[in-house]
Amino acid sequence: MASPFFDLSLRAKLRLTGADRIRFLSGQTTNDVRKAGTQATQESCVLNTKGHLDAHLFLFATPNDIWIDSDREMREQLQVRLDRYIIADDVTIEDVTDQFALFHVLGELEPKIAGAKFCLRSRRLGINGWDVWLESAAAEKARSALAAEYRKMDESEWEVLRIENGIPRWGRELTPEIIPPEANLAACAIDYEKGCYIGQEVISRMKMSGQTRQRLCGLASEKALVPGMELRAETKMVGHVTSAVFSKRVNAPIALAMVKRGYNEADTSLVASVDDTRTSVRVVRLPFIGRPSH
Repeated sequence: MASPFFDLSLRAKLRLTGADRIRFLSGQTTNDVRKAGTQATQESCVLNTKGHLDAHLFLFATPNDIWIDSDREMREQLQVRLDRYIIADDVTIEDVTDQFALFHVLGELEPKIAGAKFCLRSRRLGINGWDVWLESAAAEKARSALAAEYRKMDESEWEVLRIENGIPRWGRELTPEIIPPEANLAACAIDYEKGCYIGQEVISRMKMSGQTRQRLCGLASEKALVPGMELRAETKMVGHVTSAVFSKRVNAPIALAMVKRGYNEADTSLVASVDDTRTSVRVVRLPFIGRPSH
């Protein structure tokens, strides 16, 4: 069966130029920008002084530029957030969202797409894949070429794969109230050895304590779940459902949820409720299933 591909062209895209771009962005993001290159994307976060999320993003670096993509909702907000901290730095931030198309192809082998400006390894869904950047003018031709070799999948299918693999999404699991380790982003988006950045003190304290106030978990259920459901242990409210789908591969309704410390261990039984509907659920480890082969 052919590997899937997704059109992510609506994601916000920024290009940073200027002699101070690496130093500047290193002071704004949780990962080490100095390690970024053209072979693979680097996942990272932008935080406020309290360690809460301002943005979640992917980036890579070419000899003269740093390229960023983030959720479409962040198009204006992310540039404004970064611009705020440019004081005497030689840094220019340009919105290039409309200039480039972005496709994500799952699989081990690099896709060969004529006219691709960049093709980098990327694990957006927690599994091996490739990001393909093209000039917008070449997008339609590239989309047809990809469809001839891969299976085009839509946003709803992305959502199923995302939840099956326990990947948080902006506006659901990722909000301005969340600190990155709570959403299981420590391993992929935080470099604990890098220099100072905004919010670092909170992240370092959390690592030293080894505790988070809540944690992103999976939920298994026999009945359909919906985002916003409250999770209770007896009468105590201990979390809420953030994303939910029916998984054909699991053959059951599954969900992601933020669950408080003390109630987020695997096999913990909780009750999900909304209005007068109550459903028994079980906390499960993420991802829900083994990594698929393509």
